[in-house]
Amino acid sequence: MIGHLSDYMPQELRTMAVRMHGLGGPEVLRWEEVDVPEPERGEVLVRHEAVGLNYADTYHRSGLYPLPSLPAVTLPTIMGVEAAGVVEAVGPSAARQPTPDGTAIFQPGDRVAYGDVRGAYCVRRVVPANRLVHLPDCVDFEHAAAAMLKGMTSWYLCRRTYRLRAGETVLVNGAAGGVGTILSQWCKALGGTVIGTVGSAEKGCIAREHGCEHVILYEEEDFVERVHEITGGKGVPVVFDGVGAATFDGSLKCLSRFGMMIAYGNASGVVAPFNILRLTAKCLTLVRPSVMAHVQCRADLEEATAELFGHIEADRIRITIGQRFPLAEAAEAHRALESRRTHGCTVLLP
Repeated sequence: MIGHLSDYMPQELRTMAVRMHGLGGPEVLRWEEVDVPEPERGEVLVRHEAVGLNYADTYHRSGLYPLPSLPAVTLPTIMGVEAAGVVEAVGPSAARQPTPDGTAIFQPGDRVAYGDVRGAYCVRRVVPANRLVHLPDCVDFEHAAAAMLKGMTSWYLCRRTYRLRAGETVLVNGAAGGVGTILSQWCKALGGTVIGTVGSAEKGCIAREHGCEHVILYEEEDFVERVHEITGGKGVPVVFDGVGAATFDGSLKCLSRFGMMIAYGNASGVVAPFNILRLTAKCLTLVRPSVMAHVQCRADLEEATAELFGHIEADRIRITIGQRFPLAEAAEAHRALESRRTHGCTVLLP
């Protein structure tokens, strides 16, 4: 195991990574060798044991979500935002002093994870210490990589953007996906009743196993009609929608008076522009939040992950890994995700 900086030659350290060489389809991703920079003060060198796959990765690749510092002058660039692994080295003085914002000190050998730092599709990398969290013994590397971004997303959806109260009935679109399976369980743990929409009978079984009391196959049933049947015509106070274009209009119709529509993803495509006056009749709220804004502060990052790990340890939330791909085959993993052939969470293994 690598220790402090003096234990290795940073200029000779190289690693394998998946880099994006342009905006476009999965074919722009290439598996290649790259240099690993020397960690500076407040940074640590992490060897990844598992990397998470997210829809946001495909949006970065396609250009739907612009990457910081693009266009092409910064390409090629390493993709991905979440991973888990082991600290191999620390920057100068980082072993003896806390990082500037008072975060915990990391040492070689620590088990760590992160969920909001671009550049995760690699075997080794340097990470800012203030974006890392320690992993509890109850969470292994694969489940940590699968859960970090999607777990923090679920946290802000039902704990910050909409503060779910016990006894409320909510609608989760895409309930068998990575966020959907975690969010549904989190809502149930808070005392909510979860209606989940899915695209197939197989995914319906998965949704039921992960907290959904009611499951709707939205390609076979009128999910608006079913939601109103389930709720006695009242509708739901909140819709968590990670599907996008295919469910957006119907989701608005599922809301009760003063309801909140939370559009956090685009799995089926981007929602087309619409007339905001449509929100007026029932005095609806439409929100488009992001995980990065909610965990920008170190205290919020620690609160989110502490709650997530606590639910995992108490077995209130089970992280289901539906697919595993070699990191070198990230392009194929993207194809599977975009074709909606996946369920639960997907991890890439270095």
